[in-house]
Amino acid sequence: MKTQPDPYVAANPRASALAANLGEQGPQGASYQERRRRGRAARQGAPRSSHAWWKPPAGRPDPIELLEAQAKTRDRDLAPIRYARMVPSPFAFMRGAAMVMAYDLAGTPRTGIRAQLCGDAHLLNFGAYASPERALLFDVNDFDETLPGPWEWDVKRLAASLVVAGRGNSFDAAACREAARSAVASYRERMVEFSEVGELDVWYSRVRADEIFGLIADSRSMKKATKSIKKARGRDSLQALSKLTKVVDGRRRFEEDPPLLTRVVEDEIREHIDEILWMYRRTLQDDRRHLLDRYRFVDVARKVVGVGSVGTRAFLVLLEGRDENDPLFLQVKEANPSVLEPYLPKSTYKNQGHRVVTGQRVAQAASDIFLGWLRGGAGRDYYWRQLRDMKGSAKVEGMSPEELAIYGRLCGWVLARAHARSGDRVQIATYLGKSERFDGAIADFAKDYADQTERDHAALCAALKSGRVAGHVGA
Repeated sequence: MKTQPDPYVAANPRASALAANLGEQGPQGASYQERRRRGRAARQGAPRSSHAWWKPPAGRPDPIELLEAQAKTRDRDLAPIRYARMVPSPFAFMRGAAMVMAYDLAGTPRTGIRAQLCGDAHLLNFGAYASPERALLFDVNDFDETLPGPWEWDVKRLAASLVVAGRGNSFDAAACREAARSAVASYRERMVEFSEVGELDVWYSRVRADEIFGLIADSRSMKKATKSIKKARGRDSLQALSKLTKVVDGRRRFEEDPPLLTRVVEDEIREHIDEILWMYRRTLQDDRRHLLDRYRFVDVARKVVGVGSVGTRAFLVLLEGRDENDPLFLQVKEANPSVLEPYLPKSTYKNQGHRVVTGQRVAQAASDIFLGWLRGGAGRDYYWRQLRDMKGSAKVEGMSPEELAIYGRLCGWVLARAHARSGDRVQIATYLGKSERFDGAIADFAKDYADQTERDHAALCAALKSGRVAGHVGA
């Protein structure tokens, strides 16, 4: 997609001039004091209070038109499933509408300081997973839209998602605001802490899942957290074996559930599986190539995944190690250009899967040992990862207001760690300062953007009712 003019910078010449002199070039070559000076200077072009602003601009595109334009780049037969998954609630809509919010964020104030963005930092794109050392970590865990960009965009999407989710749980306005404010305060406080330690301390920093307990005060929440962590530890390839496969005529096969899971029987993927595995193998580290070579191919299936990802191609590959009780499930997911790319410099990676993998490796404390990429048929880019590696996510619907605020603080913590690793933590921390001015501004933004999300969700519901777009009942 063609890069669009930056609506905020175009309307604010002072911000444009400052952006050229602030954090776009990162910390390299600048002293600690110079980086602090730049962080303070960023407040001139984008005062912390300015982030409270949100109002749909004149000429804002119809959100349904944006979603339909995106659907044209995907498998059209799956679009009804995507819409059906977005209809149940404004939060479900928000999960599938990263492209809509990307357009909206492009017109909001920014500091000119960049970090490696998640690009879709709603609260369900954080979760637990296993490190290579088998420690259970909590971190950002979705990087389909990753791209270097304004760190504020991730913070705003996280805060807005907390308000939308809180409203979905029927929390009052004060509780929703507290969840958003808590996340932003946590981000700010942790960023200040990261700015005061050395590079290796930041790089090695990680949030273990059991550190969640230190944020919890009541016994009920403690029991829920303990149960969630225990469940995550049990989510592995062996568990997936019984859920996703069956034995037919003495051979292990994926168990079909069309249109959500269908075996690939006779097409170029199966015919060229050895070549595909070899191309993917080249993107792994040497020791991990050696490990992959100890597995043999068993079966492959196409699977519909997620909400925002529906319509992109995704496959599950079953490999077998020592015997059938030693499975490895890999997910192969199509990678398209980030939804942020129309508003930011184009990715430097020719392969979009490479973009996703690199962004994940830079931002995460530790990443899946089988992360890799390739370019498949028809020029489609893909990235690879393990399907289940002690992965776990929160159950937002069952949270109390206090639990949502705690979860928000946890997400704010790991988002700050990701940005501190990839961006200039000294500039960001100095810009934020120790006051609560930024926290309150983003909480105000989150409330107003939650209102916008509800209007956009209503527009989708109306489009489905009128027949303008189709939804799949069995999604």
